[in-house]
Amino acid sequence: MSGPSSVKEEPIRGRDQLVEYVASGEKPIADWRIGTEHEKFGFRLDDLRPPTWEGERGIGVLLEGMTRFGWQRVEEHGKLIALLRDTASVTLEPAGQLELSGAPLETIHDTCCEVACHLQEVKTVADEIGVGFLGMGFQPKWRRDEMPWMPKGRYKIMREYMPKVGSLGLDMMTRTCTVQVNLDYSSEADMVKKFRVALALQPVATALFADSPFTEGKPNGYQSYRSHIWTDTDPDRTGMLDFVFEDGFGYERYVDYLLDVPMYFSYRGGEYVDLAGKSFRKFLVGDLAELPGVKANLRDWADHTTTAFPEVRLKKYLEMRGADGGPWNRLCALPAFWVGLLYDQSALDAAWDLVKDFTREERHALRDGVPKHALKLPFRGGTLHDIAVEALKISAHGLGRRARRNRHGADESMYLDILAQIVDANQTPAERKLELFHGEWNGDIDRVFREFAY
Repeated sequence: MSGPSSVKEEPIRGRDQLVEYVASGEKPIADWRIGTEHEKFGFRLDDLRPPTWEGERGIGVLLEGMTRFGWQRVEEHGKLIALLRDTASVTLEPAGQLELSGAPLETIHDTCCEVACHLQEVKTVADEIGVGFLGMGFQPKWRRDEMPWMPKGRYKIMREYMPKVGSLGLDMMTRTCTVQVNLDYSSEADMVKKFRVALALQPVATALFADSPFTEGKPNGYQSYRSHIWTDTDPDRTGMLDFVFEDGFGYERYVDYLLDVPMYFSYRGGEYVDLAGKSFRKFLVGDLAELPGVKANLRDWADHTTTAFPEVRLKKYLEMRGADGGPWNRLCALPAFWVGLLYDQSALDAAWDLVKDFTREERHALRDGVPKHALKLPFRGGTLHDIAVEALKISAHGLGRRARRNRHGADESMYLDILAQIVDANQTPAERKLELFHGEWNGDIDRVFREFAY
């Protein structure tokens, strides 16, 4: 959830232009890149509470401290809310979860260097102000009403709208963290195949990365509570998008879906105008009472594309949205997993063969069952673990064929090792933490902050 789009405010001629906007993401294979984003929870080292924006140990001071590394400031109403450096940004989620939106990079080796550099910069400044950071999918200790709110206009609008459409939207905003990867496509047909494979296999990513088993200091009955939260956030803008698997799916069908997703806001003259629940179709023709006679422009459309939250999201690239946040090595593993599956044609074909006969009911059963059961979710006489083993194999072969090597001669499949360990042990990160919680931690959730901080 970043700030307003940098797209120009040009008028929208009609629906065709919106379709063109998505289609303009097409890139030749040589120009395909990897954009990795991850979020993490800040906590004060003495009392483990999440830092507010204000104060000498606040997120504002942290961002200010990071400007020494060449980051440019982004302010809203005089408050520092984001940082920019080249094509990367550091932004704030609603409760101050710190997000790195990485640059579009060529290899997972580059991605891993970027993540390591970022975490080092953050740690340098955070150590000075007595703050630490934790990678998990859900805030393990603090209640929703104990989470701070960042001074960003779009979050105020969403905060007021969320309780009208679901019971867990405010938890999504304030108490979750994810890691995701944004990937390119060369044509409409390429986009469609990748979208279908990514949607069908998103539950596998959710299972492998499941790391949110605690709520307010106690086990919550889920392995990925973050994933469960999305099932009761806002049905108008979440889910598995069954239409993606229908004949004739392409850019136009996705644009029609987005046009029917209710709006949140329009950014006008440096202010967020509350349009929560309003129709973008009406905005196109200047028929909104809140902005009489004002017609949507292309930047409004770019902003609107960021307010749908399906398991896989199409903008000018495809976003994989199913994974919980986690430690450094899993931040490199998530892009490696999807690049291996989607950026090698043989792997993409094999992945499609793996999932093409999944029925609508099976896809939904996987999506709905994985937050609780993860790899042990029953599926077709076996479990999801069986699918995960196959998907990981296909991904590793895909990365091997890509043959992007580091200076030691290792290809990108090395970043899948952590996932191979999870699959071999048939134990998710959540199950490992639950084992510690019931064992050597003696039920003390505070241990997670000390033992799993970056």
